[in-house]
Amino acid sequence: MIDIILNEWKIFIRDRLFVYSTIFFVLSLSMVVLLGTIQNINQQLYRTQAQEHVRQQWEGLEAMNPHRAAHYGSYAFKPMNVLNSMDSGINDITGNVIKLEGHVQNEIVYSEASQSLTISKFGKLKSSLILQYVIPLFLIFLAYGSLSSEKESQRLKLLIFQGTSLNKLTFAKSFSIWIYGLLLLVITIIIQSVLSETDLEILNRLSLFTIAYGFYYYIIASLATYFSARLKNNTSALSSILAIWIIWTIFLPKIWGNAVEKIHPLPSRQTFKTTMKEDRSKGIDGHNPTDKRREDLKVKYLAEYGVDSLKNLPINFDGIVMQEDEEYGNMVWDKHFGHNYNILQKQKFLYQVSGFINPFASLQSASMGFCGTDMIHHIDFLKKSEDYRRYLIKTLNDKHAYGGSKTGDWKWTVDSTFFKSVKNFSYETPKIGGQINHYVMDLICLLWWVLLITIMIRYKINKDLVI
Repeated sequence: MIDIILNEWKIFIRDRLFVYSTIFFVLSLSMVVLLGTIQNINQQLYRTQAQEHVRQQWEGLEAMNPHRAAHYGSYAFKPMNVLNSMDSGINDITGNVIKLEGHVQNEIVYSEASQSLTISKFGKLKSSLILQYVIPLFLIFLAYGSLSSEKESQRLKLLIFQGTSLNKLTFAKSFSIWIYGLLLLVITIIIQSVLSETDLEILNRLSLFTIAYGFYYYIIASLATYFSARLKNNTSALSSILAIWIIWTIFLPKIWGNAVEKIHPLPSRQTFKTTMKEDRSKGIDGHNPTDKRREDLKVKYLAEYGVDSLKNLPINFDGIVMQEDEEYGNMVWDKHFGHNYNILQKQKFLYQVSGFINPFASLQSASMGFCGTDMIHHIDFLKKSEDYRRYLIKTLNDKHAYGGSKTGDWKWTVDSTFFKSVKNFSYETPKIGGQINHYVMDLICLLWWVLLITIMIRYKINKDLVI
């Protein structure tokens, strides 16, 4: 089998078109990874500078009431993942800035797509675009005639008469083509590792990235070789594998994606805002002194401190009310935003299941996930930024309530020393080890296809091969 693989590679190397194509792929991948890395570094630099600028503004606030500072708020900028240069995933269409302020959980805004003059159907030119579409297509063109050409030239009969196993021949030819795909993949990984800062976490993600693409390239190379063995001529083999490739990459993702949205629909934007506003109105209103729920809270605190009026409270009741308002609002946000997040995760899982009939869906999901640019990682950022917003507003409200002011004294202020004591927002991409459960389905589906095609070649070639 090794002799057959070596012989196939000798044939490849003698083909000038193959050599030129390889040079083209290597140069293209190198250039795309280089430009993507440079762009990635620049974008991360801009976001870091913006986050630092926001922090400087916060620390330089003039003396003001803590609740006024809560309305002033802050901003969280979504950091750029190192592997975004390989697969940007959904990062180009989701926002990257979110305002953190009191009384409201804002949506993330300012996506790159919304600010772009040109929007491609395939997104930005990343190495994932070449690895997912161009290289598999090239593997198909290498594999579709690997055995059908042998049949047309009658060389296959000679090989069989000499005792060559059809299974071994088919596996060897598919392996030789698969190795070529792996070679281009490994070159891409090496370039990425050299051009960007890598640590153990990045290496773990790149290893899983390599496994996912390695499975997919095996599926493509083996399936094309299988059709070349099963069908009578090159035309039939090429037409069949191209038809399947088009269905996998174009039609099925769209059809299944629309079906998923019908099965687990998200509420419309208007419905979402209306129902959330309605639920929010049922809680205490921190800015309405006649609100009945505020009166009930007043009675509770007067009894707790054993006084008969708000002016005798040793704390500022206004700060208490504002935090109660926030706590109720947090429950509303958790209900509605949490409901949407659950729907998105259900949609993702149902889309991942399509990997059993479409390995390309599993590849895309795994690629984005291992690069940290999919919906799971995006939701993690949204949740972490909301956790910080709640910490920020509670810190301000607690200072308002227990910092030494009296109820009704809205002129009471704190200086920049206090604002500097509030910790800054910081976000780190979660470790892939803690997120791997979200991508087990993708790997299982890819492995399912690897086993299926291996079994097809092992048990169907001898029986159904047309010579």
